[in-house]
Amino acid sequence: MEENGTGTPSVAKLDGKLALETVNDFLRTMRPQASPDLIMDMSGVSFLDSAGVGALVQLFVHRRSQGHKFALAALTPQGLAVMQVAGLLKLIPVFPSVTEAQQAN
Repeated sequence: MEENGTGTPSVAKLDGKLALETVNDFLRTMRPQASPDLIMDMSGVSFLDSAGVGALVQLFVHRRSQGHKFALAALTPQGLAVMQVAGLLKLIPVFPSVTEAQQAN
């Protein structure tokens, strides 16, 4: 996690798969994140499946219930396609880059 103390959102960079075999560790790691604004840098995610999408939705709902913001940034073409098919691009804020997500805050 990066927190620079200037009010800029924390950024979590994910690498590898966000899939059925990794979602439990992902949620265990990310749920306790207390930063009011969290951006998930998805540029290193090599594969996103429906379980991964479900985990992102769980995290989004969990954070929203606590009054915290959550956004995705730099999705790969595969990740973006999966999110689009799931109909989640209208629910979860998605930005082309981490910088754009930080500026939109």
